[in-house]
Amino acid sequence: MPKEKPELSDAMKKKLGGKTFIKNPIQGTKYTIAISSAKGGVGKSTFATNLALALKKVGCKVGLLDADIYGPSLPKLFSINEKPKSDGKTLIPILKYDIQCMSIGFLTEEQTPMIWRGPMVTSAIKTFTQKVAWKDLDFIIVDMPPGTGDTQLTFSQEIKMDGVIIISTPQEIALQDVKRGIRMFDKLGVKIIGLIDNMSHFIGDDGKKYPIFGEGGVKRTAGEFNKEFLGEIPINPEVGKLGDLGTPIVESKPDHEISKIYLNLAKKIKSTYL
Repeated sequence: MPKEKPELSDAMKKKLGGKTFIKNPIQGTKYTIAISSAKGGVGKSTFATNLALALKKVGCKVGLLDADIYGPSLPKLFSINEKPKSDGKTLIPILKYDIQCMSIGFLTEEQTPMIWRGPMVTSAIKTFTQKVAWKDLDFIIVDMPPGTGDTQLTFSQEIKMDGVIIISTPQEIALQDVKRGIRMFDKLGVKIIGLIDNMSHFIGDDGKKYPIFGEGGVKRTAGEFNKEFLGEIPINPEVGKLGDLGTPIVESKPDHEISKIYLNLAKKIKSTYL
């Protein structure tokens, strides 16, 4: 007997039901692409930063918006320790690796917890999308928080997103949440560019492939929902090590096998949109 697809919660259905939303583009960019994961800890922020760097390396002008209000990663992953300047009306993005960057983490102390209710999160998202002086960009990559909560709803309902890439690991527990995420974006009319199987396997010293989290689950889920499977990114210790140093692998080792995966995806995105 086939498994039932996980449904949205009653609360989520109530929030989504029957409304028409006016979606505004982010000023200063041609296209907005969100990076989403339904569950935390699957490498979403690492993916977002490396994809932004890969798009830059294939000739695009790129912005990177860290919209993970409760767990901002961009200050660490890009080793940014300064606060953005303001012209009195808008915030000026911080330029790092030739990428325009903005994060709530630039405005708070590193150890300060973000104990915010939904309306405050919504206000922060509107500031980052309407009151930041993004300039002449081809793409803004938006690092969304995990899950299907207020931030995802605010973005999807009010911001014109040109596509979303969903990141997951192959475990069934992660895929159950991915299916809910797919349903949410479909309900909100946001184009799903495709799914990425992150940390899909590692290559041992013997050259063999070890899928320690399971195998093929993300690809099967993509097929189940008629979405594109964008490929696998294997586990590699250098990815985490370089991210912790603030020098992501695509920037510091562009010829690495992992970097080539990101660069090939960036070329595909560029040819699709530009």
